[in-house]
Amino acid sequence: MFVVNDGKIYVISEEHLDPKEIGSKIGRVTRYSDQEGTYSGNFSNRYPVGTGYYEIIGVEINKAIAIKDDKGLYIKATYGGEYAGNRYSWIDILPYVCAALLVFIGGYLMKKKINW
Repeated sequence: MFVVNDGKIYVISEEHLDPKEIGSKIGRVTRYSDQEGTYSGNFSNRYPVGTGYYEIIGVEINKAIAIKDDKGLYIKATYGGEYAGNRYSWIDILPYVCAALLVFIGGYLMKKKINW
């Protein structure tokens, strides 16, 4: 079981952390799937969308992070390397592509109307 935060994979351990060891929130699960594959965003194959990722006081983020589960417990997850999935997928940039396309088409139509 794992989570991905900012393109880095963290392997979930069985180690619980004391809330006094927890620092700032650094992210959250943005995509969940228990199907094999590579996904974009802050992905998890265990925790649902919205589950928070936190720094552990005195531990570098590239070593380990904490996951706050649905019972309010903090679970340690250790760094396992770069994630093979993309940070962004087409679905993430699709609204920007559509907006640019509409502006381009609108400008083209305005130019054609003026030239008539």
